[in-house]
Amino acid sequence: MHSSERLKGLDVFVSVVDAGSFTAASERLNLTNSAVGKAVARLEGRLGVRLFERTTRRLSLTDAGQAFYRTCQQVLGDLEEAEHSLKAEGTAPVGKLRIDLPATYGRMRVMPLLLEFLKKYPGVQPHISFTDRFVDLVEDGIDLAVRIGGSDTWPTPIGYRFIGHERRVFCCSPAYLASAGPIVGLEALPARDAVVYKRADGSASPWFIRRNTGPVEHFHPLARMAVGSAEAHVEAVVSGFGIAQLSTWLIEDRLASGELVEVLPAHAVEGLPLYLLWLRSRQQLPKVDALLQHLSGTLQV
Repeated sequence: MHSSERLKGLDVFVSVVDAGSFTAASERLNLTNSAVGKAVARLEGRLGVRLFERTTRRLSLTDAGQAFYRTCQQVLGDLEEAEHSLKAEGTAPVGKLRIDLPATYGRMRVMPLLLEFLKKYPGVQPHISFTDRFVDLVEDGIDLAVRIGGSDTWPTPIGYRFIGHERRVFCCSPAYLASAGPIVGLEALPARDAVVYKRADGSASPWFIRRNTGPVEHFHPLARMAVGSAEAHVEAVVSGFGIAQLSTWLIEDRLASGELVEVLPAHAVEGLPLYLLWLRSRQQLPKVDALLQHLSGTLQV
């Protein structure tokens, strides 16, 4: 089948899904209801699968229809992007840009840089999500992501750039330090109140400990409090509930203001690595390349 034939009916199919009915799609497309129905029927016949479950009350996608809808969105989005690029003579960053960021680091550190970028390139239309899970860039159609953690063995379709490592320090509030007394050496930690970060799966993140020049060990303190939000984690420590090991990007302002004090500075450790990730197949698009260059030059841990 000629490649152009494969595009027939895709826009009608996507419009039906987006509009929620054949009638609503026909109004959007300025077609008759019959024409929309026939276009979808021809598409189903060509594919050899049913895309919709049709009842008198509702219209829903089959499993095959859901998978095909995601593919169609990507195909039509790429076509739209190609058109935008041609209109901009292939040089100006324009069009939709899908970005995924770590929840707290993304809000605190990356979002201000993105806003600078978007002011410079108003033709870019961002869709920004915040999640701490490892999204599949290919499956989820992500153009560019920032990730804390992972390794330098990303799948072949993924381009990556190492930005640096976090620095993690032990800290507490001045009030807690005054009431609990000086903290001298790692052996004092188990007897102190610990405030730890609770992961989405319910487990607590360990503390990273390096003894002398040995390897980094994972230590799980007996926690007085486990908190599932990075911002709330910091607030609990500031409020005097105990000691925590926190990344400096998260608490720089609190250390500077004196709301938190670093303890055991000799035992600060290198934390997780930070990466920029992108789809290699989309790297040459002006919008992706421009954002990649912008973040590469400004992003820090």
